[in-house]
Amino acid sequence: MSLISPAARDALEHWLSAQKGLSGASDNTITAYQGDLAEFLAFMTLHKGAPSGLKALERITVGDMRAWMAQARHTGVGARSLARKLSAVKSFYRWLAEREGFEATAVLSTRSPKFQKKLPRPLAEDAASAMIDTVALQSEKPWVAARDVAVLTLLYGCGLRISEALGLKGRDVPLPDVLRIIGKGGKERLVPVLQAARDAVDDYLHACPYPVEPDAPLFRAVRGGALAPRPIQKVMEKTRMQLGLPSSATPHAMRHSFATHLLSAGGDLRAIQELLGHASLSTTQAYTAVDTARLMEVYDRTHPKA
Repeated sequence: MSLISPAARDALEHWLSAQKGLSGASDNTITAYQGDLAEFLAFMTLHKGAPSGLKALERITVGDMRAWMAQARHTGVGARSLARKLSAVKSFYRWLAEREGFEATAVLSTRSPKFQKKLPRPLAEDAASAMIDTVALQSEKPWVAARDVAVLTLLYGCGLRISEALGLKGRDVPLPDVLRIIGKGGKERLVPVLQAARDAVDDYLHACPYPVEPDAPLFRAVRGGALAPRPIQKVMEKTRMQLGLPSSATPHAMRHSFATHLLSAGGDLRAIQELLGHASLSTTQAYTAVDTARLMEVYDRTHPKA
């Protein structure tokens, strides 16, 4: 942050606070925003040859924006990542321009780089089941195995993000028929809980050596602290190698599988949007492309005229 003027640094901190307080952005999102804006402001300081004070930020041109984007691409930043960085810069500038009363057209009119949106990569139904069954065999500690199974069953059976599953507290058990989840941006949703998920969590609780405390994490690490995502990622890495599954078989793929398998079974797209906690239906619509792609694959493989 040494290349950023005190005024610009203060403005950035105020904007980040607004994003967290008013927009409900997660800690990870705030960290990403902070890194993206710090890089941008530092580049402008070097590019302009002067500290990036507020007056200097008001005078940024289309050429300056192109130079920043060109430098980012030259250092290996992909189109998708650059689009994310540009989105953060534009959001900051909208806020700053309104606060300081200047015109930010040069920044806000900058076109985002085009990129091919990646489709979700879910597991097949039998692969998702095999993943859960095989994860149960990975740990020498029965309670750890039961814990890992419970987490994966919540991801696949309820469509939770791993952060949402690991964010459950002792007060949330025994799991109800419908679970109230606070997701990204503080968005609340109601998620039906399958009996299989309740059973998996009950098995874990009966085996867990640590007491259930209302304000303590439901899922515990080996030493009793809060379980982090990495142990679940590692056990899935080990399992997918044993099963011969691709590297896309991650915890988040279990959530993708939940949505795709619901859609394949005739689930309503709006209902799936609500279950996943997507703010926009366009995000959920990616799963229709997955379903269509699978349908065409079967058609090409089996139809006599294909």
